[in-house]
Formats: sequence, structure tokens, C-alpha cells
Amino acid sequence: MKDILTAPFVLEMENTTANMYRLGWDERNGGNISYLLDEAEVKEYLDVSSVIREIPTGFDAPSLIGKYFIVTGTGKYFKNVKDDPETNLGIIRIKEDGKTAQLLWGYRDGGKFTSELPAHLMSHMARLSVDPENRVVIHSHPTYTLAMNFVHELDEKKFTHTLWEMCTECIVVFPDGVGILPWMLCGTNSIGEATASKMKEFRLVVWGMHGIYGAGKSLDETFGLIETVEKAAQIYMLTCHMPRVNTIKDSEMKELAEFFGVNYRKDFLNL
Repeated sequence: MKDILTAPFVLEMENTTANMYRLGWDERNGGNISYLLDEAEVKEYLDVSSVIREIPTGFDAPSLIGKYFIVTGTGKYFKNVKDDPETNLGIIRIKEDGKTAQLLWGYRDGGKFTSELPAHLMSHMARLSVDPENRVVIHSHPTYTLAMNFVHELDEKKFTHTLWEMCTECIVVFPDGVGILPWMLCGTNSIGEATASKMKEFRLVVWGMHGIYGAGKSLDETFGLIETVEKAAQIYMLTCHMPRVNTIKDSEMKELAEFFGVNYRKDFLNL
């Protein structure tokens, strides 16, 4: 059996969390990631019949029964994942009851998965219902995106439109726009349910005055979605207090989207 520490999905998690911490998106133990794994790939590195312990998830996920995930741990710092992945990450399988996680590897210090796991599982269920290739959910606190929450109206169309105006690539990278939730208590099933509802329509959901949720087919794609929003938000925050001399026109955004063949939110443009 291969060494789990050489598994591509472990190395990807190490590199992604290190980058997110380096960029200042995940201070202290802020942020979390869950990554749906292929069973055959997991079996190359682990004896999946050997369960270390069982942990209640606090949520019933019937459509995820038997699915494997690698998940960041609760209270864990992203900066420490690369140096000690076995303590800061865990590989779990959703048990037949849909409400229990079977720990197959990780959380070596007796820890458990992120407190946001129910919200992640809800988002995975929502995304898989519209995109069977969705595998990743990332929650983080990107600085400029968060700052923008305090000075920009939290309206999905207006917020998305402003981001699209900031960089030529934006409407191509996230043509489905950005969903927005008002401030809600984190770590609850209520915010998870609200996020999952938005995830049926958007791959990116802003948690008002808190952070952002992103979903995608891979860690790279999901990281890139959040990265692009954050770059656009940074440009907005650097320019919003000055007179606007130039902008990308709505007709030009339409031209961009149609040239690249993306299915964009036509109702988010003013044409």
C-alpha cells in the first residue's frame, strides 16, 4: 500500500492551505476545506475497512452515504497543515446512517473535522445535484472581499456587476455571478441550509461580514474562483473612493462572455 503522505489529494491540500494562509485569507483557524475523493484512489493508500473512530456529523446526508472526504480539522491553523498533515487533516467516510463520519486517517491528536462540516456537506449535496463533477468546497476570509462587504450594497446583482467591472476576466471566470447571504450565526445548520440553497444557483456565496464559500471540480478551480473575486474586490477597494474615469461597459462584458462561450447571468447586466 502506498504512503498516504505522498497521495496527490494530501499534497494538494497541503499546498492549497499554505497558499491561502500566505495570502492572508485564513487567519488563525479561520477557513475550512472539504474535498470529495474517489474511493479507488483512497484504497491505494488506506485500508478502508479499518475505522479509527466514529464521529457524529450533526447532519443527515443520505445522498453522501459511502462517500469519502478529506477535511480540514476544527481549530486547526492552515499554516500548520504542510508540516503536520496527519494532525490537521482527516479522511472520513459517511456511514450508512448518513449522520456519522467514520475516521479512516488523520486528526491524530484526537481532534475532529471542521465545525462547518454540516454546511460543507449540504453544499456538496446541492452542487452535486446540479454538477455531478463538483468535488470541492472551500470557505475562507479573503481580505478585500470582506472589506467590500462594509462599503458596497449586499445585493447579488449589484455586487456581481461591480466585480465583473473590475477585471476583464471576471465574467468569464464566474459567469454565474456571486450569491450573497446576510450576516448569520456561523457553525449552525441554518447557515448551511441557506448556503446550500444558494449553491444550487451559484458556485460562489458571500457570507455577509464574514467570508466566502466557493465550490468547484478541483482544488485549483475552486481556489481560482475565490482568487479572482478577491482580485476584483481589491481593485474595487483601491479605487472606490476616487472618481471613475473608465469602466468595462455592459456591452463589452456581453461581448466577452459570448466570445468565450460562457453561460452568463444576462439579468445581471444592464442592457
